Amino acid sequence: MPELPKLETMVRELVAIPSVSSTLPRWDQSNRPVVERLAQWCETLGMEVALLPVNEAGDKWNLVAKAGQGEGGLVLAGHTDTVPYDEGSWSSDPFKLNERDGKWYGLGVCDMKGFFALALAALAPALAYLRKPVTLIATADEESSMDGARRLMQAAKNYGDYVVIGEPTGMRPIRQHKGILMDAIKVEGRSGHSSQPALGRNALEAMTDVMIGLRELRTSWMEQYSNPGFAVPYPTLNLGCIHGGDNPNRICKSCELQYDVRLMPGMPMETVRDSIRRRLRSVAEKHEVDIQLQPLFDGVDSFQEREDSRLVRLCEELTGKSSGSVAFATEAPFFKQLGAETVVLGPGDIDQAHQPDEYVALDRIPPMMKLLEELIRRLCL
Repeated sequence: MPELPKLETMVRELVAIPSVSSTLPRWDQSNRPVVERLAQWCETLGMEVALLPVNEAGDKWNLVAKAGQGEGGLVLAGHTDTVPYDEGSWSSDPFKLNERDGKWYGLGVCDMKGFFALALAALAPALAYLRKPVTLIATADEESSMDGARRLMQAAKNYGDYVVIGEPTGMRPIRQHKGILMDAIKVEGRSGHSSQPALGRNALEAMTDVMIGLRELRTSWMEQYSNPGFAVPYPTLNLGCIHGGDNPNRICKSCELQYDVRLMPGMPMETVRDSIRRRLRSVAEKHEVDIQLQPLFDGVDSFQEREDSRLVRLCEELTGKSSGSVAFATEAPFFKQLGAETVVLGPGDIDQAHQPDEYVALDRIPPMMKLLEELIRRLCL
């Protein structure tokens, strides 16, 4: 059997490689050293390895590594980047795996570098017996833009029949989650003296009607897209921040509102944006101002897998837990768009992600390893 480093060694090495992704350039880092280390281990196993560029700068990369021949099979997928970290708030160095109190601590150990080490360790003993391929996919920039997954999907390639994404779910199979869009609405009016309102076009007053319209839409969405499978069983719209005007005695010329919408399954992003644009047109005509809607990023669709799909049923059987939903977004909808049965399932807990002293409990490691080994056996041997 091909020799990989010990599981703890692999986790330790992955945590030690910084790969922060951020919308702020001062924090953003390349993930290439991480995918190169994963590629080395995949090559040790004799897998067919491809490193795929994500951006023109050449500092963001995806990895696709395939074991076995033919089409279909199982995909074990995840992201190689982490969020930024709070310097001085950790009890130990975030880039050094630290074991204490029955836990492994380190940046990304839970979300979600540790999953890659588990996936490779589970795959190694099965290599000589594969009848269907097992593919490891590791992406860039999930925590900031999802550009790694977007770029991967441009090839419109069927990477496998079944996809397991190792995000932290507490060992519970997740078959649905909300999507997200974040937009800005910009109103441009005409300034003037506050004592002569007829000489200007007040952007703040127009924005007031915009916000009323958004709240009305939110109410209608709550009725239309209710789903009891979620802790918050309806879509949310949050009016996040607003900026406008420059002085109390001037008619406000410009105003900008930023908001987010958490989309329920069956609630397409473009349908939502189209309904908002229609409201904006009527407000613009009423106030004789210019109103533009500008997406802050491309957004992520909601995700939903069939409750009776083979993969969902198998994961429920192997974990002893019924499938559920989460509020956070993942790369699942990108794989689902290619027709693969998809489940989000990993050993960590989301409560430990994105905060100081991120950890994964050591008692989750053996059952997660056994789960992955059994998925490979059932689906690919």
